[in-house]
Amino acid sequence: MLPDILEQIDALIDQVSGDGGYDTFDCYDTIAERGAKVTIPPRSNAKIQQPNNEAQPHPRDENLLRVNQVGRKQWKQESGYHRRSLSETAIFRLKIIFGGKLRRRFFDNQAVELFLQCAALNRMIQLGKPDTYKVEG
Repeated sequence: MLPDILEQIDALIDQVSGDGGYDTFDCYDTIAERGAKVTIPPRSNAKIQQPNNEAQPHPRDENLLRVNQVGRKQWKQESGYHRRSLSETAIFRLKIIFGGKLRRRFFDNQAVELFLQCAALNRMIQLGKPDTYKVEG
């Protein structure tokens, strides 16, 4: 599925993040073909596949080595993987509030519908934020 998804994007891709289901050499290679950084956490039972005598380790093995060095939590911060979680939370919030289906039939109308939903969600988020003031004392 990943090649089909990436094929739909004409623009330059800086980073591709995915969950452990995408932790395969094929996924890493597909993303590398697009020149993007791969931020896929290795599965908990992942093993280094390439021998140490090769000049350049595979990007999957590099991720696994880094996770082993600094820990999974630190790797997620370093790699920017936590941004994936933030975007998933935003989409979840949008679906809960507005429902998981679009009501318009044509693509252009669906785009407008999503734009309006995002604008309304952003407005709700802004209304829910407290005003903060510096107190001197």
